[in-house]
Amino acid sequence: MANSVNISIEAPIENQIQEITYDGQEIYQAPLSMSENLARLAQKIDFAKSDDEFCNIKKEGESSSEVKSEEDKEPGYQSSLWPWDSVRNKLRNALTEVCVLADVLSIAKEKRYMVLDPIQPDSIESRPMVQVYGRKKALSAAGAVLLNGVERLRASETMRMTRNMPDFHIDLLRLRQNWRLKKVSNTIVGDLSYRTAGSKYSQTGVFEVTKAPEEQIAQAMSMNAAGPTPSALRVTVPPELQGVAFISVVCQKEQEEVVTATLSSSALNCPGTLPGDGAELHWQQKLEAAQNVLFCKELFARMAAEAVQLDASIPHMVVGNQIMATVLPGIQLLIGLCHNNGQNNNNSEAVKTKVVTSVSRCAPSPQPEERANKNEHDHVLEHSLHQLLRAVHHAHTHHPFPHPATGPLGPSKRRSLAGPMAADRYELLDMSKEQSLLEQIIQQAQHFFMRRRSEYVLDTIAKEVKDPLIVSHWNALNSPTQSCVKINIMAYGYDAVCRTSLVVHVGEKTLKCICRDGKVRHLSYELQELRDLIYCQIYQHQMTAVQAVGRCMGWQLLASSSHLGSGPVEPLGNASSCLLASPNGDRMIAIRCEPSVGIQVFIAQSPRKDFFVSELVQDKKWENLGGAFKEVKLEKMEGKNFLNKMELLMACLSSPS
Repeated sequence: MANSVNISIEAPIENQIQEITYDGQEIYQAPLSMSENLARLAQKIDFAKSDDEFCNIKKEGESSSEVKSEEDKEPGYQSSLWPWDSVRNKLRNALTEVCVLADVLSIAKEKRYMVLDPIQPDSIESRPMVQVYGRKKALSAAGAVLLNGVERLRASETMRMTRNMPDFHIDLLRLRQNWRLKKVSNTIVGDLSYRTAGSKYSQTGVFEVTKAPEEQIAQAMSMNAAGPTPSALRVTVPPELQGVAFISVVCQKEQEEVVTATLSSSALNCPGTLPGDGAELHWQQKLEAAQNVLFCKELFARMAAEAVQLDASIPHMVVGNQIMATVLPGIQLLIGLCHNNGQNNNNSEAVKTKVVTSVSRCAPSPQPEERANKNEHDHVLEHSLHQLLRAVHHAHTHHPFPHPATGPLGPSKRRSLAGPMAADRYELLDMSKEQSLLEQIIQQAQHFFMRRRSEYVLDTIAKEVKDPLIVSHWNALNSPTQSCVKINIMAYGYDAVCRTSLVVHVGEKTLKCICRDGKVRHLSYELQELRDLIYCQIYQHQMTAVQAVGRCMGWQLLASSSHLGSGPVEPLGNASSCLLASPNGDRMIAIRCEPSVGIQVFIAQSPRKDFFVSELVQDKKWENLGGAFKEVKLEKMEGKNFLNKMELLMACLSSPS
């Protein structure tokens, strides 16, 4: 063939397929263990053959030595080995053993030559009373142990019934329903890590479960009689997982905190505490807080490693428990790990105070109004921080099924087809690229700023421009890095006559605007570009709306231009104009729209009142030409908006009076 295609050939599987279920799943035979493999190889050994070969080799060696000695003596003599010599030797040995066995049997049976008598063992002096006393003592010791246990169980049950004490085994059963437990020697240990969910974090999350002392439980019940019953369990977590931890995400612009989101623990104000050096949390909330600490440490460790490995235009910095990355020019993203073990805290308010203090170290504290605005977006960033790591865990445990079924697990369908589809080097490199957690968080922060800037520009223009009205509709279903807003420009009372719509797609660093005429414009992250585009669309809408109102009033459009070449050069956009004539043709309206100046309206009428016959122009028909245009002061006219004023003006000019 002219165009050859390389096809990847997969090696056959080593283990044979034992069964194929109805859903297509293949069940392979388990590979042999080392003992089974040794037994299988031992069955293939022919020990008789090896013995003969050994004997033959030995005899050949002896005969060769004898032959050499005889050759020295008689060079012409050669000895040959009988082929049935080994069989004769084995038969002779077997006959000898059978004869010996027959002699032994005859001696033991006939008793002529030898008598076999059993040897009497040494008599042991029996003391039955000693054995009775020993058994009695052992039984009494066992009975004492059982009675002691029964008394303890009875006392514990009585105390629990009288004082309403919690049951250790019931609490342990509840603990096993939510957490993994196992018994190691005489202790009960559990695991709160995310390894079963796909985590590869090296730090362990082992905790120990013990029974709380009854005196401490009784004291807690007496101190808090009206409150919930304390637990009979005591959970001991490692020191590095104690306390409260959260991830602080702070975006700064010119040393001003813009937005923050915290991944905080819900282990505050928990019921069921035991007194001690400090109030201890309930075991459920304590384990949840420890698991949250482990989750935050894994998330920060992964992002810190990615920040060091990523090759960015502005390098990321990792200093202590803080990661600094540049989102946009002049804006930094600060990601910090705040961990408070809470050893010296007497209540949850102290924990909250220290958390706020640790956050303030990362960035200046915002004002109360700013905090109220930031709380609207905290849940979005917190959800993103959760989902990014959850997605990594899910990818570690859920691999795509191979195609074909005998293929290896792991490669995606796209990579499996790379060989038959003759993928080049660039496509293979593109398949191997994966976005890191830090890159995704930076992209979401960039999109957040672009969205917030777009909202600010649209709200500002809507406040500044009262005519026409600007209505923004944000799409509720957005992605973390993509959102859409539809902008409607219309005049009050004339929305059915003319309406200008445009769609703005807000991305990470760019804006994509789709105008009414179908043109697509790509904007950068600068606010002025979006502002200029909206103002241009506003004045284009005014010109289009005036023409639509004129058609409804019966006026005729004589000329229209969206790019005037006359007049001063506009710093923003281009000047536009249109010329309208009344139904009788005796009135004309000229409208000029300049983005920097505004809208100007001029009127002219015919026949001209200032026409006089001269020597050059003697025919009176030339008086029907329009006269000089006079500017109309729109601010002194009646009307709610520009279109209403133009409607009233057209109605006045159209009347015969």
